[in-house]
Amino acid sequence: MSVDAARSEEGFTSAGAARVMAAACRAAGLDDREAELIRLGENALFRLASVPVIVRVARGEEWLPKARVEVAVARWLVSEGFPAVRIVEDLEQPFLIDGHPVTFWHLIVEGDRKATYGELGGILRDLHSLAVPAGLVLPSFAPFDKQQLRLDRAVIPDDDKVFLRKRWRELQDKYVELRFETPKGPVHGDAHVQNLMVDDHGRVILIDFEAFCYDHPEWDLMVTAVEHHSLGWQSDEQYADFVAAYGRDLYDWPGYETLRGIQEFGMTTWLMQNVQEDEETAAEYRRRIAGLRNDDAPRDWRPW
Repeated sequence: MSVDAARSEEGFTSAGAARVMAAACRAAGLDDREAELIRLGENALFRLASVPVIVRVARGEEWLPKARVEVAVARWLVSEGFPAVRIVEDLEQPFLIDGHPVTFWHLIVEGDRKATYGELGGILRDLHSLAVPAGLVLPSFAPFDKQQLRLDRAVIPDDDKVFLRKRWRELQDKYVELRFETPKGPVHGDAHVQNLMVDDHGRVILIDFEAFCYDHPEWDLMVTAVEHHSLGWQSDEQYADFVAAYGRDLYDWPGYETLRGIQEFGMTTWLMQNVQEDEETAAEYRRRIAGLRNDDAPRDWRPW
């Protein structure tokens, strides 16, 4: 990665992402006026006012391979008739603007309800049953691939960095010992219920393919399992609906605790990137790092 690209990612803020979005729109021949930032996380997401399009700005140039995978996966899923968000087809994507990969997606007009956990279980069951075509090259799931960059660039106390680096090494050792019993296949890689949308026709649609990969399905099941068993974000009934729809509860698997550690670590370092945005984000980061420091303590983390 170039020095300029590294600097662009290190200074990734909502204002900087907006400038990249505007430049990308100009390159694509789209009007960026009155575009609205709707999310700042691993990427910045903007909704255009001029056309029903979402613009997705990634943090840095080394996210370019992931952006290419996103585009390829979206096209494949559409060809399968799978209910997935659609890429804007008449553009050569991804764009690379000032060291930031940028992609354009059709806006999903939301209906009057959110997706359920039962629907998430069903979507994942259907996704995992698909056969990946020979021409679609997908990476393996990489739970640690972003952590070095996140830790190097995070604006957090030094003792937090020391602790997180130590925890990172411990989790890597545990990861090597994992023994999966399932065959590999298509995996979403970030399979939480917020990555499902229900459109105004009642269709449940899968979004966000940045972490899409070819690996064991446990990586998708761990998200909701940890959110329920560790964080208490779903009721027992909601989680039971998820398990019934998919057909498996990951909590019963011997590798669950390792995946729990990996998931909670990733949730903390993901949020850590944006502590400079506002005090609310910084406060939630402090809650999460405190939880990591005490594995046995109840988690009072908030969904983000």
